[in-house]
Amino acid sequence: MNNDLTVLIVEDDPHVLLGCQQALALEDIRSEGVGSAEQALALVGDNFPGIVISDIRLPGMDGLELLKQLKQLKGRDRTLPVVLITGHGDISMAVGAMRDGAYDFMEKPFSPERLVDVARRALEQRSLAREVWSLRRQLAERDSLEGRIIGRSPAMQQLRELIANVADTSANVLIEGETGTGKELVARCLHDFSRRQPQQFVALNCGGLPENLFESEIFGHEANAFTGAGKRRIGKIEHAHGGTLFLDEVESMPLNLQIKLLRVLQERTLERLGSNQSIDVDCRVIAATKSDLDQLSKASQFRSDLYYRLNVVTLELPPLRERREDILQLFEYFLQQSSLRFDRTAPELDNQTVSSLMSHDWPGNVRELRNVAERFALGLPAFKKSGSNVAQGLGFSEAVEAFERNLLTDALQRSGGNLTQASQELGMAKTTLFDKVKKYGLTH
Repeated sequence: MNNDLTVLIVEDDPHVLLGCQQALALEDIRSEGVGSAEQALALVGDNFPGIVISDIRLPGMDGLELLKQLKQLKGRDRTLPVVLITGHGDISMAVGAMRDGAYDFMEKPFSPERLVDVARRALEQRSLAREVWSLRRQLAERDSLEGRIIGRSPAMQQLRELIANVADTSANVLIEGETGTGKELVARCLHDFSRRQPQQFVALNCGGLPENLFESEIFGHEANAFTGAGKRRIGKIEHAHGGTLFLDEVESMPLNLQIKLLRVLQERTLERLGSNQSIDVDCRVIAATKSDLDQLSKASQFRSDLYYRLNVVTLELPPLRERREDILQLFEYFLQQSSLRFDRTAPELDNQTVSSLMSHDWPGNVRELRNVAERFALGLPAFKKSGSNVAQGLGFSEAVEAFERNLLTDALQRSGGNLTQASQELGMAKTTLFDKVKKYGLTH
């Protein structure tokens, strides 16, 4: 049973209230007592971690009206178990209340064992309901941009806004970023948040194929089109009809095939190898590169006309070292994922690991960070001591600033952007917090 669950007892008789709390305390069940329904409603918000046990007969609002108002709560608290305490002659009233949603009732006088038994059962139900709610929320977050493109830095916020803005268009997109920054993840988000989502998302790594196989792989071929072509093959472009074609490492595409791809993009038709028949194709093209295609095109190493055709919308993914305020959030996310996959309890982060995470240069970007989180989830040191990967070039002041930026971002998020609340939580003057928010360009 979840240790943060609490029993809220609503009882105007102080002696009965004290006896109930003592009986629960002897069984290590947390409780809190109030003397009226009005006080109870003030404590039960949209995230109350527990159950309510209330006397029916109370001064002011009675227990039945309290039950009615509690059942009108939204979200997870609609499942809040409410147990009613009845006096003599109130049994029929309590039975009616159970039809209206009460979890159970106890008739006075009741034994401590009865109280503990009812409380335990109600708390177990509450714990299960909260767990289900949490899983549903995780699924919802997983299917949201915030749950997939993780980070609170201005660069990540802007990236999510751009994805949301262009996802449901037919515009070709060029994604630029170093290896490991998450280019394919962004491409999948562009597909999944578009009307093409029910159709295929087809990924092709242009740098992972020999040149003699590339043309067949992307355009397809007819049977006997060349030696070894025993049967017809549908190419990647045709397979992506109605959906999205993702060309990773597009800078590696052979020059002689770039003109063929350009013709497909312009005419929206293709011919399989060994065929003279034109096939209509409708697919959105998303290309990704770790190189500067503009410079490559100027150096005649990439066709400029294809570059301009692909570069309708450009999304730039910053390296992890340029958004250090996202490191701890990403690490915690990967750590929880890895712990679930390995069936391990997620270990606590110590100060030394936090310092190493924040000072590391992350040449492998997010992919490297995920690997480090997996090691840490297995109980291994996050960084190997021999030949340490920790960057020596990052100064102490830069590491401190990155850590401070992350703390401020977390506090602002928890407070919903309320500077007064955030400054109180951080133990910092509001004017100082305002100056730091301005310094780091944080949103609030």
